[in-house]
Amino acid sequence: MAEEAPSGGERTEDPSSKRRDDFRKKGQVAQSKEVQTAALFTVMLLFWIFYMPTFWKGLTELLAAVWQSIGDIVITPKSTMNLAFFLVQKSAVLLAPLFILVLIIGFFSSFLQFGWILTGTPLIPDFSKLDPIKGFSRLFSQRSIIEVVKSLLKVALISWVATSTVMDHFQEALVLVDTSATITLSYLAQVSTLILAKVCAVLIVLAILDFAFTKYEMEEKMKMTKQELKEEFKETEGDPHIKAQIRAIQQQMARKRMMAEVPSADVVITNPTHISVAIRYDSSKMAAPIIVAKGADHLAMKIREIAREHDIPLVENPPVARLLHKLDLGATIPEDMFRAVAEILAHVYSLKGKA
Repeated sequence: MAEEAPSGGERTEDPSSKRRDDFRKKGQVAQSKEVQTAALFTVMLLFWIFYMPTFWKGLTELLAAVWQSIGDIVITPKSTMNLAFFLVQKSAVLLAPLFILVLIIGFFSSFLQFGWILTGTPLIPDFSKLDPIKGFSRLFSQRSIIEVVKSLLKVALISWVATSTVMDHFQEALVLVDTSATITLSYLAQVSTLILAKVCAVLIVLAILDFAFTKYEMEEKMKMTKQELKEEFKETEGDPHIKAQIRAIQQQMARKRMMAEVPSADVVITNPTHISVAIRYDSSKMAAPIIVAKGADHLAMKIREIAREHDIPLVENPPVARLLHKLDLGATIPEDMFRAVAEILAHVYSLKGKA
């Protein structure tokens, strides 16, 4: 069940990504044992139905070989050991596919519930669990009571399904008294398979319900108080690595927005070595030209590349380029630079045939 909330208040807030990660690192994930049980029983049943002819054929051949050679065996410690080793080896070969399948299904029934987790936290000894008072309280806790009720209901439901199936075929079973052992075994195998099939259906339904309840229970356990959420936010924001990542993302987004403005520029003023500044001016809307993009080194080359792609003139003027590069992005050209920038714009307009 959900953990007791600290004095900060009730756990009403959805868990953050960090809290979910912390729970996973500790191995605390939503895992239903009923899903594993249902998967194992169902796949084993299906496998057994299709594998049964091969198994019975192999078992029959094994028994026949033993009976045929039993009269020729001299009973000695060595022969007995050899016979035992032979029986174990052949039985292992017959049952190996089933055992391998059980291991595979056991792994994937857990993996599909919560993914891949590699942690040693659950293996660390918790000596607080040795406290008899706390152990006694856990024995009669709400969680324990729920588990007991679930187990009793499961046993009762499976017993009812098995009993009702047997009773439905009870009259047919009475006729088997006068039949051969082969027919009797075949009939018992059919009824047993039917019982297992019904039990598997019950287990699948129980697994779905239990998994949904387990997910809900884990979500409730991971919920946070408002105070915990605030403290975690402060802790995360204070992490220098997180801050660096945020700054890098912000700079990248700002750079993309700036590059998107380059095609709207009227001219790019350059220092031939490593500076580019893009200027835009609309006399109907602006009192003075503004800087829409600027950059040095690699960024300067990228601005020039975009400018060439959109037929924006490149004007080489190192003094003006250096002064403009010192201004903020989006800044208006200061008065003391009006004349120099105006001359550059006039030259560009004349090249474009503007008045």
